[in-house]
Amino acid sequence: MKHAREWFVIVLLPLVVIGGMYLLRRDPELRNRQWPTQMDASPAYLPQTANPVLPSGATNQMPVAGTIPRGFQPFHYGSGEEESLRAGRELTNPFPATPENLKRGEFIYSNYCAVCHGATGAGDGPIIPKYPNPPSYLTDKSRALADGTMYHVITMGRKDMPQHAAQLSAEDRWKVILHIRKLQGE
Repeated sequence: MKHAREWFVIVLLPLVVIGGMYLLRRDPELRNRQWPTQMDASPAYLPQTANPVLPSGATNQMPVAGTIPRGFQPFHYGSGEEESLRAGRELTNPFPATPENLKRGEFIYSNYCAVCHGATGAGDGPIIPKYPNPPSYLTDKSRALADGTMYHVITMGRKDMPQHAAQLSAEDRWKVILHIRKLQGE
């Protein structure tokens, strides 16, 4: 019995392995085998085309109710003076006045705010002859505004100032406020 096992391991096992390799060989000139083959030609639909598979018939679908995009931060304040004051009481700037944050705030300010508010924040930007002067950041009234109120004004707009939530990320809005505070201190 012992010799039969040795004979199997020495002779028969290598023959089975070599025979299996021979039977499963492939021609390098041919493509590999693919299973399942229906994945090779997927019936993908273009976003704007009709889709007979979905009940609405459209490929683009509305998001499920209550979902928010990844990275989106909801803003729980409405427009108006009361909401602006509430934001001033409840929101604080999460970013410290580091050189990097101030540099980013200055960059954003020069690209989005200086057109109306001016380079120094005095409300004398180059667009002013065509539009009413915005408030100067250098007045005591502007210095007394809470950071949350300023954030609300940038986000939702006020009077003639349009909202900038679509142009500036939440992080950049806070960093602009750091730069404005720096202008107010100079």
